[in-house]
Amino acid sequence: MNRFFSSSPLMPQEGLAIVRIIVGLFMIYHGFEMFDKETMMGYATWAQFKEMPSPALIVYTGKAAELITGILFTIGWFTRLASLVLIVTMLYITFFVGHGKFWYDDQHPFLFVLLGFVFFFTGPGKWSVDGLLFSKYKINYP
Repeated sequence: MNRFFSSSPLMPQEGLAIVRIIVGLFMIYHGFEMFDKETMMGYATWAQFKEMPSPALIVYTGKAAELITGILFTIGWFTRLASLVLIVTMLYITFFVGHGKFWYDDQHPFLFVLLGFVFFFTGPGKWSVDGLLFSKYKINYP
């Protein structure tokens, strides 16, 4: 019980892995919209995209970034690179698609930006392809 109330972490690698996998599944869910042509064409008619030279390309690129980032996050592969893609994509959504009010209206995409920073700086946590492929040293988890 003392450990529960202490400031020391409880299973930090496992906790990071669980959050990473959930974030990845959310991104896959959002990215899967790219397979629904009606939804995608609806997005392409938004005022934010109408002025672009190719609104459909921009919308499909964003949804593909969400889907690919989600897959990479879920399996923990190239996590830092996927984090950068997530950060850029969600910043674009927050400030160009949204109104940049990350403290209120555009909180959800901005929270994904913050989660992207968490995984950029900490890595994927436990249960990741990155850990299997790129670890020079065996990590001893408590």
